[in-house]
Amino acid sequence: MVASPQFSLSPEEYLEWEERQEIRYEYLEGEVYPMTGGTLPYSEIAVNFVTVLKSHLRGHGCRVFSSDAKVRISEKGPFFYPDATVTCDERDRTALKFAEHPCMIAEVLSPTTESYDRGKKFAKYRQLKSLKEYVLISSDTINVEIFRLNEKEKWELTAYAEGDEIELTSINYKFPIELLYEDIMLVPAEEEESRSLILEVQDL
Repeated sequence: MVASPQFSLSPEEYLEWEERQEIRYEYLEGEVYPMTGGTLPYSEIAVNFVTVLKSHLRGHGCRVFSSDAKVRISEKGPFFYPDATVTCDERDRTALKFAEHPCMIAEVLSPTTESYDRGKKFAKYRQLKSLKEYVLISSDTINVEIFRLNEKEKWELTAYAEGDEIELTSINYKFPIELLYEDIMLVPAEEEESRSLILEVQDL
């Protein structure tokens, strides 16, 4: 979410209003923001990750959500749509509109959202007392960063690159990083920006 806000609503008004919309909107500090689409590799990586999580957690009593599921930070918001969410909390077992107690949240990075996902959005996610891991997945290189809450209640960063085995301590799972990028043709961010510039020039 990096688009300009549309208008202001209360949390209750937002939930009621968004149900009638054709696209998804995130909610932050009283304002609603339309969710913009990503590249095809971005979408494929998110699907791969959700698939990996679902396969591992089948029968464990946890719920795995894709980017179509909301997470509520508090009663007053914000409301976000992470690219992947895992909750193993009984209080989320029967939730219908949003999860409130996730143990892991993941965002696939793009040039337009990376600084927001690393900064303000992560700051809001850290307000969730249930959250143990925050996963940032690159969409242009084989690279994953995981922030974990340690025993001293401090967030520590572990980076993973090509050939590494990713460890998700919140759900006790390890898997090769290549599973996230399986069958995906990655386009470096610089090349993607160059393509966009070429198309803009051609349209003039």
